[in-house]
Amino acid sequence: MKDRGESVWLGPLRQPMRKLMIASIIATGALALFLIAGTLFFGTGIGLKQFLSPGETTSVAITMIAGTIALLSASIYLSDTRGMIESKSEGFFDVVSLICSRLSMIATALIVLVMFYEVVSRYVFTKPTLWANELSLWIAGFVFLLAGLYAMQQRSHIRIYVVYDLFPRWLQKLSDVVSVLLIWAFTFMLIWGGYNESRDKILRWETFGTAWDPPIPATIKPAILFIILLVAIQALSNLIADWNKMPEHHSPMDEIDESEIEIIRRSIKD
Repeated sequence: MKDRGESVWLGPLRQPMRKLMIASIIATGALALFLIAGTLFFGTGIGLKQFLSPGETTSVAITMIAGTIALLSASIYLSDTRGMIESKSEGFFDVVSLICSRLSMIATALIVLVMFYEVVSRYVFTKPTLWANELSLWIAGFVFLLAGLYAMQQRSHIRIYVVYDLFPRWLQKLSDVVSVLLIWAFTFMLIWGGYNESRDKILRWETFGTAWDPPIPATIKPAILFIILLVAIQALSNLIADWNKMPEHHSPMDEIDESEIEIIRRSIKD
C-alpha cells in the first residue's frame, strides 16, 4: 500500500497514522473472518445478540474495538489528502468535517459488504441472517447525517444566487450572517425540543423491536442532535473563512466540473 498523497494537516503524524490504520484493518479483517467462518461452518461465532452486548463474548468485543480503531484511523488518515474536486480547507472546523466525511465514505462501503455477506450467506450457504438489513439501515442513517455535514463544509447545499449576486459585498456579508443565525436558531430549537426524548431513548436503550432488535432509536436520535450541532459550527466556520474573500459571480457554467469532464474523456479513450 503505497502512500502517494501530500499531507494536508497531519504533517509528521501522517506515516504513524498510516501504519496504525493498516495494522488495525488487518487485525479487524482477521478477527471478522474468524467469526464468519465459525458462523458458516461450525455453528459458532456471530450471534444475533452478541454485537448488541459484546461484553458477553470476548472475541466480538475485541473485533469491535479493533474495528473502531480501524475506522477512526482510516478516517483521519484519508482526511489528510485533498480530493480532486474538493474545495480547499480554510475554516477552523474543516478538519473535523473532513474526518467525518471519510467516515461516511467508509461506512458506505461497509453497507455494501454487509449486503454482500447476506447474499452469499443466503444463496450460497442457505443460512440467511436476521441482522443484515437492519445493520445496513443503521449504518445508512449515520451516513446520511455525516454526508450533510460534509456538504456544508464543501458548500454543496442548494444555493440560489439570482438575488445574492446583485447585492453589494456588504449586503452579501449581511445575508451570510443572517443565514448562519437562522441555522443556529434552527439548531437551538431542534436540540431544545429533542433533548429530553433523546436522553430518554439512551437511558432506556430503546431498540428497534425486531428479531435482532438493534438500538437504532437509542443511537440515531442523539446522533441527529449532535451532528446538526456540528453542521451549525461548520456553517460558522464557513462564514469566518469566507468573510474577507472577494465577491463571487455565479453562472450555469459553474456547475460544470472540468476535472470530471477530463476524467470521462480519458476513460472513453482508454
